[in-house]
Amino acid sequence: MAPGNGSFVTKFILLGLTNQPDLQLPLFFLFLGVYMVTVLGNLGLIILIALNSHLHTPMYFFLFNLSIIDLCYSSVFTPKMLINFISKKNIISYMGCMTQLYFFCFFVVSECYVLTSMAYDRYAAICKPLLYNTAMSPKVCSSLMLGSYLVAFSGAMAHTGCMLRLTFCDANTINHYFCDILPLLELSCTSTDISELEVFIVGVINIIVPSLTIFVSYGLILSIILHISSTEGRSKAFSTCSSHIIAVSLFFGSGAFMYLKPPSAVSMDEGKISSVFYTNMIPMINPLIYSLRNKDVKLALRKTLSRRQF
Repeated sequence: MAPGNGSFVTKFILLGLTNQPDLQLPLFFLFLGVYMVTVLGNLGLIILIALNSHLHTPMYFFLFNLSIIDLCYSSVFTPKMLINFISKKNIISYMGCMTQLYFFCFFVVSECYVLTSMAYDRYAAICKPLLYNTAMSPKVCSSLMLGSYLVAFSGAMAHTGCMLRLTFCDANTINHYFCDILPLLELSCTSTDISELEVFIVGVINIIVPSLTIFVSYGLILSIILHISSTEGRSKAFSTCSSHIIAVSLFFGSGAFMYLKPPSAVSMDEGKISSVFYTNMIPMINPLIYSLRNKDVKLALRKTLSRRQF
């Protein structure tokens, strides 16, 4: 790190989700269970989609990528979070912290745009069925995914680059369970004005734009559903859409709560609770919402299990 007055930190201490001793062990088992469900759910979905050719469609192509992102995303910080519950002091090196921040930003921004692509896919399938094969051709799907990862790479580089230019002096205790942007800004002993502006601008682009696109897509889908004559079909479509909208609202809502407010207005204790939704809960519930209620996935699971028996 650059030389200067004072002692520059080479490592950080993560305070974790809570400092109450009585809650450490119960929380350890709770989040260990959440992580195991996340890994098994997303890994199982990845394997099912890869092994079953009838799932090689645009919707499952995006779901395949979403599961990979969720699996990697939760693995960026959950192991460190679990260690913090059972250790007296959770230490992470400076470079380890910056690496964790980079991959956190990369995967969370990727998820924003994959969810957007999935909403557009459903819009094209329901609202423009005759043009669906053209609108969601393999080339279009690949381009959407490539664009998602390129935007994520740019966003992660912007956040991490701004953090690397800051100087951290004596204070090295991060009031969080992973190296998040706002807790790190609080520790800087140099001006954070540029970094705060960058966080806000990138946050607006990566939260507001995708969330508006998603809600407009689902709004148009719901308007079509209202014209379905079958009560059963309409009820089923509403049920599916509502579960998708709830998951998307939790993801983008908790993200907006953290990153679209001035850092001084965000309580870190409230921020940690908000972070749990988009870092732990969403990667766990995505496979349940997007697949377990789906007949195609259930059929693929039965086929895969029957193949193993013979």
